[in-house]
Amino acid sequence: MVQVAVLGYGTVGSGVVEVIETNHDSILAKAGVDLQVKYVLDLREFPGDPIEKKLVHDYDVIVNDPEVDIVVEVMGGTNPAYTFTKRALEAGKSVCTSNKELVARHGTELQQIAGEHHASYLFEASCGGGIPIIRPLRTSLTADVIDEITGILNGTTNYILSKMIDEGLEFEEVLRDAQQKGYAERNPEADVEGHDACRKIAILSSLAYGKCVDFTDIYTEGITRITSADIQYAKAMKKTIKLLAYSSRQENQVMAMVAPYLVDKNDPLYAVNGVFNAIFVHGNMLGDAMFYGQGAGKEATASAVVGDVIEEAQMLGKGVVASWSPEKQVLTDVSGTSKRFFVRVKGSAADSSAAEKAFGKIEVVDAGLAQEYGFVTECMTEAEYEDRASKMENVLGMLRIR
Repeated sequence: MVQVAVLGYGTVGSGVVEVIETNHDSILAKAGVDLQVKYVLDLREFPGDPIEKKLVHDYDVIVNDPEVDIVVEVMGGTNPAYTFTKRALEAGKSVCTSNKELVARHGTELQQIAGEHHASYLFEASCGGGIPIIRPLRTSLTADVIDEITGILNGTTNYILSKMIDEGLEFEEVLRDAQQKGYAERNPEADVEGHDACRKIAILSSLAYGKCVDFTDIYTEGITRITSADIQYAKAMKKTIKLLAYSSRQENQVMAMVAPYLVDKNDPLYAVNGVFNAIFVHGNMLGDAMFYGQGAGKEATASAVVGDVIEEAQMLGKGVVASWSPEKQVLTDVSGTSKRFFVRVKGSAADSSAAEKAFGKIEVVDAGLAQEYGFVTECMTEAEYEDRASKMENVLGMLRIR
């Protein structure tokens, strides 16, 4: 029997308990692992809940119990999650988590500690909710050299953009709807400003490229400046708008960024809508592969967490290698990366001479909006775009084109 302690009895924590208890016999038959939840740590009381008998409020009860083999950290945030995780690993207990903030900030250190104590630190649910992506990167695709990862990695922003596009609504209105439905937090900054997607692409890039990618080094934009006018132009061009987290490697150089992009109908990410996420991976032998599914939600995320619990249970005393080098990966400046840009400007489409003077050859886009028009540039670097845009006084906005 493998005894498990769950830290946090919120949405994901309660889901983890439910998966282990509901699917106990199936897990035992398929994986040969007899999982039992011994403790649940939470500050709150849950009168009448079956978990009440297993509820503890003091973490020392868990970390000092030699019968506890695996600790599931689903508290969120970094404090006290970091301290609790570190203590568990130092005690030789394996830990798994869905906490992308903790993994992005301290994953390198925690993996090293796990290795030193013959334990495991796994985090499948940290980057794609229920989408299996961490395990494929560290096992199935180890024969490949991964050179690109592109993902819709945040269900909240994808839901907001999908609804703006489908119903022609403004950002603030859709955000309120998302909050009412529980898709967005009361303070949605981490999602809508791109920070959540940034942490996830940092984790995926670290694993794929082998060195520690610091999320604070990644150029990041969110979706707060996307308007219904941008949506109209996207429709006029038969494209859609997605918040993409992207990284690529060429030889020893790695570039990463998070930003809204115009995506064409032929792109596999075009049809990923609502709260669904998708992660596109390119390998030198594999070619293209896409992982698709629910990026969040109680059952989907809990399923991924319990998948880690099972793997750790099968490797007790040995540890699962899921690490990257502690050496920091220096990122190349995004200013040197090339792409086409869509630009909105004040004025009339009939007089695009100023835009042509600044940008050279352009493709004018008329979405029927009064006193403005848009245009698509030829391929140029980010630095070239900034320089040329600075020569115009009537730029209303810009979107990159994938």
